[in-house]
Amino acid sequence: MKPTVHDIAAAAGVSLATVDRVLNRRAGVSARTRDKVEGAVAALGFVRDVAAANLAKGRVYPLTFVLPANDNSFMRELEAAMRDAATRSPSERTDIRILKVPPFDAAALVEMLEALVADRPAGVALVAVDAPEVAGAVDRLVDAGIPVVTLVSDLPASPRVHYAGIDNLAAGRTAASLLGRFVGDRRGSIAVLAGSMLVRDHRERLEGFRSIMANDYPHLALLDEIEGRDDPALVERLLSDLFRQRDDILGIYSLGAGNRGLVAALRKAELRRRPTNDNIVVESLDSDN
Repeated sequence: MKPTVHDIAAAAGVSLATVDRVLNRRAGVSARTRDKVEGAVAALGFVRDVAAANLAKGRVYPLTFVLPANDNSFMRELEAAMRDAATRSPSERTDIRILKVPPFDAAALVEMLEALVADRPAGVALVAVDAPEVAGAVDRLVDAGIPVVTLVSDLPASPRVHYAGIDNLAAGRTAASLLGRFVGDRRGSIAVLAGSMLVRDHRERLEGFRSIMANDYPHLALLDEIEGRDDPALVERLLSDLFRQRDDILGIYSLGAGNRGLVAALRKAELRRRPTNDNIVVESLDSDN
């Protein structure tokens, strides 16, 4: 049988009221008693049924997700998953709202977060732009008692409660290992296509990529990153310009989106050897279809 709050109270030697205060993070419990209850929770493997707890209290928890408004396929899939979760909201006693802001726009994101302070949702999740003013807006949300979670791209300088995303340094290192092996012993340049260096996930991927390229593939020259802002038209123009300027590009690391533009630029490029001959290798983590 699953452990219950009665089991926690017995194991910790406290009352049910105390267990309830600890589980709901309310005041009035000493640090020593809180530690005893949390220890009993961990030892018993207790997992709280949030939906049942919310139903018992008759409460509905409004949750707000703030996403970039672009055609990045990964973000579209993330939004679709959130909309799917929203269909289950009534049974889980939540009310999920999805808001959009222009991508990589710190000012627009701050304006949105400031408005949410007044709305007072039960929680906010956002794809963060790593800027001091965004961290300040998150500070104000947390000060107002609204927990904040960062998605995909972190904001560690802020008091956000959790980051939900991959290890971007490891992702960049993996990409470099793959691309270096694909290129082999040939000497030439590697192009880097990013969305924007304003977001931490792109910077961390590039940091991991650079470290492996420098250590393991020093014969390959890493070009300065191109920022395509996840815009296929802009990506196509910037890469087409690069291909006209250089004929030594052996690989492309695409660490953002806008890859329809990348494919279009490759198709139009007049290269000494076509991509089908493996002279250009594309590796992407947030690919567009």
